[in-house]
Amino acid sequence: MAGTTTLILDKTQTLQKIRRIAFEIYENNFQEDAIILAGIYDKGYLFAGILQQELSAIAPLKTTLVKVSLDKFTPLQSEIDLDCNIEVVRNKVIILLDDVLNTGRTLAYSLKPFLNVEIKKLQTAVIVDRNHKQFPISADYVGYSLSTTIQEHIEVNLEDSSNFGVYIS
Repeated sequence: MAGTTTLILDKTQTLQKIRRIAFEIYENNFQEDAIILAGIYDKGYLFAGILQQELSAIAPLKTTLVKVSLDKFTPLQSEIDLDCNIEVVRNKVIILLDDVLNTGRTLAYSLKPFLNVEIKKLQTAVIVDRNHKQFPISADYVGYSLSTTIQEHIEVNLEDSSNFGVYIS
């Protein structure tokens, strides 16, 4: 990756965006007893874990964390799996999470397991929306909208506390 890397959101700002998303999810689902946070492995799943902590701090909602696994580069050739029995999501509100919404491809393919079971509602949340839609997918909850060129790369780091944040290169 040539070029420079620039910090867009530091750790405090990134966590503030995630906390705001938690409040929005609660505002739109306050009548629910429980919701499913389905994070797309790997960074969407990390995001879901942080969001689960934020939701538990502000809301009486019971949250269940579910990992959605797929090959993001060849989703048609790979299985899209949940790390739970499909019955766990039946008749529930599901929030599908990923770190960055770029073309909408990963979110679109990640919907597949939820199309085979009756659910109450499905919403999507991302930390960064890049606005390069190739699929008819939009996020219900967005931490930060950012118009970029297609050549630019957005990196969300939710693990390394010294580099935690959102970067563009």
